[in-house]
Amino acid sequence: MAAIGNRGTVKEASGFDPEADAQKLREAMKGTGTDEAVITEILAHRTIAQRQRIKEAFKQAVGKDLADELSSELSGNFRNVVLGLLMLAPLYDAHELMTAMKGAGTEEACLIDILASRSNAEIKTINATYKTQYGKDLEDDVCGDTSGMFQRVLISLLTAGRNESDAVDEAQVVQDAKDIYEAGEARWGTDEVKFLTVLCVRNQKHLLRVFEEYNKISGRDIEDSIKREMSGSLADVFLAIVKCMRNKHAFFAERLYKSMKGLGTTDSVLVRIMVSRAEIDMLDIKAQFLKMYGKSLRSFIQGDTSGDYRKILLELCGGD
Repeated sequence: MAAIGNRGTVKEASGFDPEADAQKLREAMKGTGTDEAVITEILAHRTIAQRQRIKEAFKQAVGKDLADELSSELSGNFRNVVLGLLMLAPLYDAHELMTAMKGAGTEEACLIDILASRSNAEIKTINATYKTQYGKDLEDDVCGDTSGMFQRVLISLLTAGRNESDAVDEAQVVQDAKDIYEAGEARWGTDEVKFLTVLCVRNQKHLLRVFEEYNKISGRDIEDSIKREMSGSLADVFLAIVKCMRNKHAFFAERLYKSMKGLGTTDSVLVRIMVSRAEIDMLDIKAQFLKMYGKSLRSFIQGDTSGDYRKILLELCGGD
């Protein structure tokens, strides 16, 4: 389904013919080598709903799963983008979370990016999809792969219990700001539970007022205090929550920028955001990126990626 407001760079293709697209993809994989240009042209210019119909048409015509066929034909980051595009949004999130926790080590950034930025309804669907797809509870896997207060914050986010109303209780705003101040800047050591209680439970409008009030009480921005009081993944997840509450498009723009800045490219972050936001709010993320960094997202992708991987990301990015 296309997002309300239609702020994605990927729109429904007019004159859509899933059988014709399936046939073109089949021909692109025939013989020696694969025609990546055809795959890019089709999949980067169809919505998620349209791609599901192409998958059905391919299976009906060929008797094979399109994702399996493409997986065996492609490799590297190009394959990761293509396979991501073929998944429904909650399945893609569930897949990314599972991959982040698979094997040695955990990609904490993935857990943070997804769980700090999704709505209650989205998280509930991710939980259900994860259980159906992998036969395990996402919460159990998160508990098995993380620890301490970082784990507790993620589990709180996974309950999908955030207040999503527009109500702002001014007395509670003052109390929350005071509680956070007294749990951090005003004492030796930090009571992280107070931060969790406020940042993981209150609604967006309420939190924006808490951040203003906190600045008055402490003389510091809440983000600065989090950086002073905490470190590592715990600081990262609290900062992500604050940034998403303030401006989710700016949060994703910053993540994209940092994934391409400096030595090398953090491909997993770049792929995940480009695939997951292309049909939702990529136009807003691009505008925010230009505002924040003075260069277009497109120009960064051109400078930091290469080959077929670059081409499909540029198509998902759309024009400047």
